[in-house]
Amino acid sequence: MMKGASISRGTSTAGTRETIAIDLPKKENQNYYIEIDEQLLPEIIEYKFTKGGWENVELDKFGNITPNRKISKSAGKTLDLVEKWRLNWGPFKKEFFPIAEVISEEFYIPQLDRHRKIWALLPYDYYISDKRYPVLYLQDAQNLFNEGSDYGNWEIDKKLSVLAEYGRGDIIIIAIEHGSEDRIKEYIFDNDHVANGSEGKKYIRFITDTLKPFVDDHYRTKRDRDNTGIGGSSLGALISIYSGFLYPEVYSKLLIFSPSLWIEPNNNFPIMNFRVPFTMKIYLYGGGQEGSKMVKRIHIFEQYLKRWEKKISLTSSSERASILKANIMNFTGLRNFQEQSNGFSTTIQKIR
Repeated sequence: MMKGASISRGTSTAGTRETIAIDLPKKENQNYYIEIDEQLLPEIIEYKFTKGGWENVELDKFGNITPNRKISKSAGKTLDLVEKWRLNWGPFKKEFFPIAEVISEEFYIPQLDRHRKIWALLPYDYYISDKRYPVLYLQDAQNLFNEGSDYGNWEIDKKLSVLAEYGRGDIIIIAIEHGSEDRIKEYIFDNDHVANGSEGKKYIRFITDTLKPFVDDHYRTKRDRDNTGIGGSSLGALISIYSGFLYPEVYSKLLIFSPSLWIEPNNNFPIMNFRVPFTMKIYLYGGGQEGSKMVKRIHIFEQYLKRWEKKISLTSSSERASILKANIMNFTGLRNFQEQSNGFSTTIQKIR
């Protein structure tokens, strides 16, 4: 079924639109219609058509994004034709793809005395602009944008091209390849029962104390915490959680996909209690088909966050406390890395 896109119902004092989504019943062939009580509508109505979400929004006949349609309520009715549709955010336009650079084939990690390949994904217009950009550090670079990965592909290069097409692509992604046989040790914070000789503390120090200063010195970044995030999936998500809680003065945003909370099922993240609290935004994503306990453990983790939030709210302002904003979203039925790329599309939808 085709669905009507968001319809503007007025403007708040902050300038944000109130929107509603309306299903369009099918009339005949490929024709759809809807009747709306005029009392629900403003004098000028703005709208778009989608097939259920922004990833399948209408395009013009050349495949370009279109402005909102507009009509005056006094017109009474309108007849519209959709020329083309996006399909799961496609088509992806090459001219908006990020610039993928290898920072180093063998970037030295002094904390671990080993080397690692590290990538930078830069906005498509990075070298013809003088802007500075926020930075997101992501684990498991092998699975982020390279075709043929053993564990699928997030296709973040394609998703970034969509963001850029909509004028929202101003971000640098720093992608750190995992260490193959060292991956588990590097992504486990401090649990020798899971990984003998766990090295997570040293790995976090590498990103925060070595890699971030290098990136800030060599690229036009916004260095402050409000413009710095970290994330990953599975074990990469788990080490990103620890990174955010250990260095809240560095990271203000966490992108957490399918975290391996099963590694330490009784962990209540006590480190949350030992740091001066900062405002933090967390995108937490897990699916019901990842295992019988994935969603349950995400909910338990959510409760820890809420307790922390409550504690922060009781802290005096003189201690620079602020309330944690945790946007917890649970999705079901999307459970492999290729399908997680669709989850990243959902992230883009929310950012818009």
